[in-house]
Amino acid sequence: MFMKHQPNKQFNSYKEGLDLEFLREYCMEKGERRVMERGETLEEAGEPAQWVAYVERGCFKYMVHNDEEGKDYCTGFAFEGEFVADFPYCLDGDVSEVSIEADMPCEVRVISGRQLQALFDSDPAMAKMDVKILKNLFKMVYVRSLDHYRYTARSRYRRLLSRCPQVVQMLSLKDIASFLNITPIYLSKLRREVTFGKEG
Repeated sequence: MFMKHQPNKQFNSYKEGLDLEFLREYCMEKGERRVMERGETLEEAGEPAQWVAYVERGCFKYMVHNDEEGKDYCTGFAFEGEFVADFPYCLDGDVSEVSIEADMPCEVRVISGRQLQALFDSDPAMAKMDVKILKNLFKMVYVRSLDHYRYTARSRYRRLLSRCPQVVQMLSLKDIASFLNITPIYLSKLRREVTFGKEG
């Protein structure tokens, strides 16, 4: 059984100013329907990236592994109504930089990255869309990187809470802490402080 969630549309800002309905329709029409269980991977870091998926139900997380620490870190999420891919690596089958894992039971429509590249190559308007998506993805990742320097962990958590309260409620403490680059213990402390208004 699937869980239905409606995360705030601003969590992944790469979509802002873009009309990606063409891609949703393409995935729905041409894509293979897959039902994925929690923990199942769409892409594996170190292997050729292959897929672009439209998430009909569920949530995926992007994971990277730190060999020296022997730990996995969560770097992002893709929610219902969004696209999930290691973009642009999937377009040419380049080695994936991240593992993409279902965080709950998911239903997706999957196309190959090469199909999407062929779509972008089909006419000049599509080629421009490719560039726009890349620019927006870069801006999103760049801002998130800067936020780790210009905001404290407490501020980053409060901003996430105010921007995407549903997202914070649906994700595990461990994954939220990893995304914010703090420990689960410190996140528990922040949650108590924010909930009860006793910030130190």
